Amino acid sequence: MGILVHILSRNLFMLTITDQDFLRLVDYVQKNFGIDLSKKKQLITSRLSNSIVTAGFADFSAYVNHIIQSSDKNSIELMLNKLTTNYTYFLREANHFDFLKNTILPRLVKQKKNKVLSIWSAGCSSGEEPYTISMILKDYLGAQAAAWDTRVLATDISQKVLGQAQNAIYEAESLEKIPDRWRTEYFKKLADGRYAVAPHIKSNVIFRTFNLMSPIQFKIKFDVIFCRNVMIYFDQPTKDALVNRFYNATNPGGYLLIGHSESLNKERLAYKYIMPATYQKL
Repeated sequence: MGILVHILSRNLFMLTITDQDFLRLVDYVQKNFGIDLSKKKQLITSRLSNSIVTAGFADFSAYVNHIIQSSDKNSIELMLNKLTTNYTYFLREANHFDFLKNTILPRLVKQKKNKVLSIWSAGCSSGEEPYTISMILKDYLGAQAAAWDTRVLATDISQKVLGQAQNAIYEAESLEKIPDRWRTEYFKKLADGRYAVAPHIKSNVIFRTFNLMSPIQFKIKFDVIFCRNVMIYFDQPTKDALVNRFYNATNPGGYLLIGHSESLNKERLAYKYIMPATYQKL
């Protein structure tokens, strides 16, 4: 009983992290995952304290040692999930999807003689973005969809959110922005009120684990790259380097779409600015 009370009492307080351990953790996360935590000391202590205690570490120092020295994938993923926000829903930032439907797809369908559309959802979180793209593709191509290869590549560093994405079951609130027809054609309502993505939409998305700090070495280049609300966690040099890798992985005439709350360094940008949060490789 005494041990239980001790554990519970510790959970009522935030642990403190020394400047040295804070800098060690910031440096490790920056180098390996591109995430800038240099101004997030309060966030780190508030979001990680309970997990550290629950995992049996005596303090932040022991925890940071474990993260850096063990490369324990489960601990690292839990840490990243705690420190970043995976908030999304279907048709989030709808302007991009309008632009995809009204501008990008008409041009690509006219140009693509091989009937292959290559689209990457980079940092796909729990899957709403790539499934939205897949539904737009099916809508636009209609009866011709079967003649096209429109599989969407969807990547994230987190196995947890990728598992949720592959499960493809969503709360009703996540579907509030979509057309009523989509609910009927592209989802199945479950007994508990949630919605499951229809098999023909689900099978059109390929999920892979990928760290955006890694070299981009996929077999194909992309006509469209969605990387929205991901680079908000990166410092400027990390963003510049990632956007350069995206540029090299984009087909001529292809597009990069970023979050509307994000910005790119125009002085170092190879893409051409088209409209807010939308860039093209000319």
